[in-house]
Amino acid sequence: MGKKVLIVGGVAGGASTAARLRRIDEDAEIIIFERGEYISFANCGLPYYIGDKITDREMLLVQTPEKMKDMFNIEVRIKNEITKIKREEKRVVIKDLRNDRVYEESYDVLVLSPGAEPVKPNIKGINNKNIFTLRNMYDVDAIKHYITNTSPKRAVVVGAGYIGLEMAENLHYLGLNVSIIEKLDQVLNTIDYDMAALVHEHILSKKVHLYLGDGLKELNHNGEETEIQLESGRKVRADVVIMAIGVKPDVGFVSDSGIQLGNRGGIKVDSYLKTSDPNIYAVGDAIEVEDFISKHETIIPLAGPANKQGRIAANNIVGKKEKYKGIQGTAIAKIFDMTVAGTGNSERILKNRGIKHLSTITQSKSHAGYYPGALPMTIKLLYSLEGDIYGAQIVGFEGVDKRIDVIAASIKFDKKVFDLTELELAYAPPYSSAKDPVNMAGYVAGNVLEGNMDVSYWHEIEDVDPDKTIILDVREPFEKEFGFIENSINIPLGQIRERYNELPFDKEIIVNCQIGLRAYIASKILKQKGFKSVKVLTGGFKHYNTIVQSKYNLDRQDFEHEKRNYADLNKQEIYNSETGELNPEYTKK
Repeated sequence: MGKKVLIVGGVAGGASTAARLRRIDEDAEIIIFERGEYISFANCGLPYYIGDKITDREMLLVQTPEKMKDMFNIEVRIKNEITKIKREEKRVVIKDLRNDRVYEESYDVLVLSPGAEPVKPNIKGINNKNIFTLRNMYDVDAIKHYITNTSPKRAVVVGAGYIGLEMAENLHYLGLNVSIIEKLDQVLNTIDYDMAALVHEHILSKKVHLYLGDGLKELNHNGEETEIQLESGRKVRADVVIMAIGVKPDVGFVSDSGIQLGNRGGIKVDSYLKTSDPNIYAVGDAIEVEDFISKHETIIPLAGPANKQGRIAANNIVGKKEKYKGIQGTAIAKIFDMTVAGTGNSERILKNRGIKHLSTITQSKSHAGYYPGALPMTIKLLYSLEGDIYGAQIVGFEGVDKRIDVIAASIKFDKKVFDLTELELAYAPPYSSAKDPVNMAGYVAGNVLEGNMDVSYWHEIEDVDPDKTIILDVREPFEKEFGFIENSINIPLGQIRERYNELPFDKEIIVNCQIGLRAYIASKILKQKGFKSVKVLTGGFKHYNTIVQSKYNLDRQDFEHEKRNYADLNKQEIYNSETGELNPEYTKK
């Protein structure tokens, strides 16, 4: 008789552990306990079912208890909740939710895969019938039923992570007027502000309202309508509200078992995914694992890592001794027709952890520019002073997925930015360029590391001291008609060799063009002409201007919000006719 293995929770981690274990041990007795009714479902597909992109609900159900029994001879007990772990006795206490009874089960090995639960703030009005979270099939059915039966016109999504933005997109496609509320000053906290600004612009272009840097204070309900009061005092009205603030490890039943939890509240495991109890493993969204880059403990709830952890845990249960080598946090999301992806550490994380690093921005096309349909792509590459790749973020429309995967693989196999230049990647005009965007990111980073180019960043421009620094724009004069950096000097690249004497040799020069290439060429010319301090604005004017424009548009939408609030006053003096700003004598009602 093989080992008796009990698995708490299905979905990605638990189900993959069970399936792998059966494939390598036909004699093991395997029982999965699932508190809900569904053993394994496509969690990441739930927003698209709400938005009618996925129309067949059954397609979301990856596995059923019947299939697990027929295919793997695994017993699945749905509607059975583990309430207590008796480690000394190697037993668990289970509540049968269908039959309202409590019983116990022994084990040789216990695998914990309880997942995570949505964060729901304790504020006034949070439990109303039109307030939802989205984490499982019950949630998606409830949201679907409510929308179908009440036909809401206005939706508010609280939280601008991947799920929140995917929900906003799908509610928008259903024809609802959508607003997003986010406590941070940006969407997607897994990427950096400058890259998030590209996403802000795209979301605003879809007429979706963004309330950034503002949190919930209370929810007030009047029939089918909810008035959401924000910490800033602003108010937003909605017919349906989706709470997507985030998730936390669902470890309530573990807390009194003596199993060690980590600093972040997740189950602490070693590199073999074993808990502090040698007979208990843990996988999935509820565990703390090592960050592949920084080596700090982290919790990153993603389906891919959970599946891999399940497989490794099963191998270790039968004695194979396989290590889980850490998590990179590689993720991707479709946000309307834009794609956002990231891998490794963001600049914010690197700064918070005191890790010295460099970053560069490259602007490329999704494929050869001369082939129709090439679309822009922005890559941010983060790396050490020795060239180790710490992370990457990509925002674009086509080909983002394959580029982030190439960089993620390079990180996993300990490659440096110089190796990116040597990658021989598939090229044909409809798919890429002879120098792929990944190659280009490597070339630019390599130039910085080898001392061929010094860079300046978008956030440094507003602090430039004109007595010490010159901003040189090397674009053609007509390009300035579409925008330029204030107080910059325009000398087109083609005239630099004849006009370089117009520039002071004793000042720092920051060179910018549209995306960076001409600025780099100009910097090489100036350095060879004797200029000592020349920097290139990484990402070019395009990247800088998108960030500035995003801030302006966010402020403008707030102005429009105020304008609507004042509309009922019906007085011409409310707004200054020249500046368009609110006159100070009017205060908010």
